[in-house]
Amino acid sequence: MCLHDFRAKLNRAARRFLPLAFSLAIFVPELAVADGAVIAMYHRVGEEGDFPSTSVSKAQFEAHIALLESGPYTVWPLEKIVDALKSGQKVPDRTVAITFDDAYLSVYEEAWPRLRRAGFPFTLFVSTKSVDSGAERFMSWDQLREMTAAGVTIGNHTRTHLHMAAASEDRNRAEIDHARERLKKELAVSPRLFAYPYGEMSSAVRELVIAEGFAAAFGQHSGVAHGTDDFFFLPRFAFNQRYGDLDRFRRSINAMPLPVQEITPVDPLVASNPPAFGFSVDASMTRLNQLACYHSQFGKVEVTRLGERRVEIRFADRFKRGRTRLNCTLPAPDSRWRWFGRQFYVAK
Repeated sequence: MCLHDFRAKLNRAARRFLPLAFSLAIFVPELAVADGAVIAMYHRVGEEGDFPSTSVSKAQFEAHIALLESGPYTVWPLEKIVDALKSGQKVPDRTVAITFDDAYLSVYEEAWPRLRRAGFPFTLFVSTKSVDSGAERFMSWDQLREMTAAGVTIGNHTRTHLHMAAASEDRNRAEIDHARERLKKELAVSPRLFAYPYGEMSSAVRELVIAEGFAAAFGQHSGVAHGTDDFFFLPRFAFNQRYGDLDRFRRSINAMPLPVQEITPVDPLVASNPPAFGFSVDASMTRLNQLACYHSQFGKVEVTRLGERRVEIRFADRFKRGRTRLNCTLPAPDSRWRWFGRQFYVAK
């Protein structure tokens, strides 16, 4: 049980058992609240020898869980975080959600037992073709039924895990609808949450996902989800063997929102390469002279400020084909970092 829920129960008990319980409730500290939450993303656990780019080691994953258990963190179901942020509610400071993409067998065999022992909820985004085909190293429908019955949240991740930003609207709709039908038939669930395969999104794909009735959708770019964010391109910190050490995990789950508006270009699908990228930082942010941005292809990039709040980045070279990412950070109190990320996609 998280401290937030514990405090609420204790206060209810205090009202029934006067006066002693009231005196006890005084000593329960007020829980710090925030307007954002960190979403952690994994694919595999314990398969790093064969899949270093998509797997964390068992030792890494156990260290992540131990830190979440021992530190000032609250692990909530992803749906609960989405609903709270969309309704304008505050969440406990350092709230974290745990997600997995693709339904790999190692999630069932390695991740789930460890998360169950810790009492941590998580969300699993399922691409249904791999399950239907009995592909090696993927879960079966029976295993997914077991997890669903135990309370694991299931999300839609399309049928074939395609590159949606490069596919037609008809193909994308068919992929989403087919996956929905299979999940409903096999698991009796109709997911409210969607994850873009590879984190690749375009404005057209985003509009389709909204039209399909999802409550939120998620990419694979770093950052902290917050109440003024785009709920159909929410960030997640991705972890693998190379980027899964405890220091990076600690830095990520302690991150705070860096709220921005007026992002240009709006579409992550790059039409003019390189894009003339810019955004306006929320007026509540200070120390903008310490803002630093890093691009996955170019490293640290020059940041130009126009006026008080506008930030522009002019890339000297074209983006390579496929995915690239931009991370912008700003120092925050208590050695924490505010974080904004963006993923771009260059089609063939």
